[in-house]
Parts: sequence; C-alpha cells; structure tokens
Amino acid sequence: MACDALKHVRHYVQDLQAVDGTLKPSDECTGQAREAQCVLLRQEWEASADPMQQQFAKVMRSFQPGLFVGGEAADVPEDNLDLERWFKRPKGHERRIHGRRHAGVRIVQQGPTLMLALDAHGHHDGPFTGDDLQPYGHSRVPASQQQALKRGKIMRKARSRKKRHDLLADLEKRYLNSP
Repeated sequence: MACDALKHVRHYVQDLQAVDGTLKPSDECTGQAREAQCVLLRQEWEASADPMQQQFAKVMRSFQPGLFVGGEAADVPEDNLDLERWFKRPKGHERRIHGRRHAGVRIVQQGPTLMLALDAHGHHDGPFTGDDLQPYGHSRVPASQQQALKRGKIMRKARSRKKRHDLLADLEKRYLNSP
C-alpha cells in the first residue's frame, strides 16, 4: 500500500518539477516559450481526472497573471529568498531605528515611498545633496499609501480605550451620511 502511494507521489513530484522548469529563467528558453509551456501544463491538468492535478491547475491559474510580468529584462526578485534579500537592508534599518526585533508596521503603511528611500543609499555614493533630491520635490504620495495611513490611524484609535467611543461615533456618522 505504501509503495502504491509513493508511486503517486513520485508522479506528482515529476509534475511539480515540470512546473519548476517553466518558471526558472534559462538561456535555452525565452520567457514566451516558458509561459506557453506553463499554459500547456495547466490545460493538460485541467482536463485530467486526477484531483491532485486539477488542484495543481487551479493553483497555476491563480498565479498566472503575475508569473511572467515584465519579460526577461524585468529587475524583479526571482524567488522568495531573493525577495527576502531585497527587503533585508530596509528591514534591518527599521529594526535599528526602533530597537525591536520586527520591522514594524511602518514598512507596510509607508512602503511604496519608504522602501525606495531606505534603499537609495545602496545605489548612491556619498551623502545626498539638495541637487540630488530636487527632481523629487513635487512627488506625490501614492493613494494606496495614503489609504494605508488612514486605516492605521483608525486602528490606533480603535485600540485606545479613551478614543474608541469617539471613533465609533465618527464611523457611525460617516456610515449614515454615505450615499
């Protein structure tokens, strides 16, 4: 019985290795060819009667919109480890700022602009001057970051015993006045 189960698992491992082969950039295969292979695998598994292969296809369909974005020249992290390495410097900087082991919510709430600012010294030699910063003088904070900051303020009030009543009254008033 265990031998039969292991045969199925070996088959699934081969399936996953095939997916892995389509995701890793290589000199032999272009991004478009890898994407086509990925689509063919997904379609094959969607037509399969095996529930595990159908699950693989479902997961691949959910990930597909973001897998091959940017083409070959995109300067994006290749995997989760590369993504962690990219975040390491700013997260370490944040930990040193507030002296705690975690990076805090600041990276989440102010991430779109903060990450670029914390990582800027990695691409710039020496201290920044006013002339270096002049082109960014009229930059706007992205809407997603403004919304995250507003949600953070609401949550801070919700955690406060003194301000919670005022927050609930304000939220109720906004709800009643909404169209």
